[in-house]
Amino acid sequence: MGLILSIVIGILAGYLGSIIFKGSGLGLIWNLIVGLIGGVIGGALFEFLGFHGQGIIWQLIAATVGAIILLWIVSLLRRK
Repeated sequence: MGLILSIVIGILAGYLGSIIFKGSGLGLIWNLIVGLIGGVIGGALFEFLGFHGQGIIWQLIAATVGAIILLWIVSLLRRK
């Protein structure tokens, strides 16, 4: 069940991140990839900053923040 929940959170976080950052979704597969990588980035960042939380909402927030950071980095790389 944990893997399925991580995938669902990854899809939601990628979708939310792409809407917040770009204004449109990227598609199911790209949302999943961005959300899963964003979850790692957001979790590491929140852990580094000393923020600790539990639960699905907390994971979704961390993954969405990470997805936005990842999308921002990708946009910087595409400009050059």
